[in-house]
Amino acid sequence: MKKILFPGSFDPFTVGHASLVERALTLFDEVIVALGINENKTGWLTTDQRYLALSRFYHDNPRVSVTLYRGATVDCARRLEAAAILRGVRSLKDFEYELQMADINRQLTGIETVVLFTEPHLAAISSSVVRELAHLGKDITPFLPAGLHYPTTNKQ
Repeated sequence: MKKILFPGSFDPFTVGHASLVERALTLFDEVIVALGINENKTGWLTTDQRYLALSRFYHDNPRVSVTLYRGATVDCARRLEAAAILRGVRSLKDFEYELQMADINRQLTGIETVVLFTEPHLAAISSSVVRELAHLGKDITPFLPAGLHYPTTNKQ
């Protein structure tokens, strides 16, 4: 069974992220959405809120699991026996960063990175843009997957 690890902070998880999961399921048997924990970073949503929301969102899909991890992404991928790491690329800037990380990860562990280019109509959507819109009091529901709800938060 071929698994791919999709790591990120997912603060929040957007329609772009959901699109990458769905597209990866056409290539791999299982997608592991790996929510990275970084105590040095203050999130818009708590780790618990993000984890619970994603776990509920993918509850009915046996091919998608959600996990938390600390430390190096490649260590998480090895521990969970993922064949590869999934990354999405929206721009040339993203590509250059992801290329560098993919090279380092491959040198460290031999784990490959699979890059999926964002669908053009989703390219402008990022977690940081969605957070900024929410901060400005704008409706962010068009940028979140339908059915994804964050518990115990007054965030939209």
